Amino acid sequence: MTTTVDNLPLAPTRPASWFFSRSARQYSHALTFLLIAPLMLLLTGGFIYPIGRLVSLSIMAPGFTLQYYERIVTEPLYIEVLLRTLQTGAIVTVASLLLGYPVAFLMARSKGKTALIVSAAVFVPLWTSVLVRSYAWIVLLQRNGIANGLLIESGLISSPLKLIYTEGAVILAMTHVLMPFMILPIYNALRTIPAEYAQAARNLGAGTIGAFLSVTLPLSLPGIFAGCVMCFILAIGFYITPALVGGPGALMMATLIGQQTTVLLDWPFAAALATVLLTTTLFFVLVFRRALSVSKGMNSVN
Repeated sequence: MTTTVDNLPLAPTRPASWFFSRSARQYSHALTFLLIAPLMLLLTGGFIYPIGRLVSLSIMAPGFTLQYYERIVTEPLYIEVLLRTLQTGAIVTVASLLLGYPVAFLMARSKGKTALIVSAAVFVPLWTSVLVRSYAWIVLLQRNGIANGLLIESGLISSPLKLIYTEGAVILAMTHVLMPFMILPIYNALRTIPAEYAQAARNLGAGTIGAFLSVTLPLSLPGIFAGCVMCFILAIGFYITPALVGGPGALMMATLIGQQTTVLLDWPFAAALATVLLTTTLFFVLVFRRALSVSKGMNSVN
């Protein structure tokens, strides 16, 4: 005996409407637009429109002109400040990586009280205001500060050194401020790597360093790239710390832009400087993304 399902009633289907599509797994175009509309309005009003106004101010004051960009290129001071900003950002990024990777590794591998102490050492400075941390470095590095006092008492020096208002002070303070932004992405990447991978490499004959270089370090590259991107972008746009602990020899682009707007009131030229800094930042973001994609491709081949 055979049975058929031709006469069985079909389950009722929801008709397609303006808000719902026929598939239960997706929304209609109208509802999708309504869901993302608040975010698009916020993005337009808080980012796209100000950036557009900034670029237009640099080339439309009062008519179309490129004189402010020509001034940046022709006067050596501004190119020097831009290069110094990029150099400082690169040094701070490398220093944060070298100092932050061991901390992130310890956070990922430790447990109990040790993990709590290390996490507190990372998060408490992150929760502290940048202004407070910058003033703390002024107290430490000033002429009669703690650092010079310890050096004089130990007999290493006879007179106070100039530690504050130098490029080294800027790099030191910025590294301290930005290190959590390097530690956290690396920690997140290391936490996802099973400890058995390194153990398997050691069982196959690799030493501790060899297992780290062949297994742990390549698998943590996404976290390293993410931390480097964040640290570098934040470093080249830093304003408070270089303005407080840096001197004329450590002038950076953000400080220069601030001087043009608050002291000289040259808003079109400040807009041109900001546009150059923004373009440079976007260029390095694309470079980092390209480097990360190449790294992932090499890891997949290996």
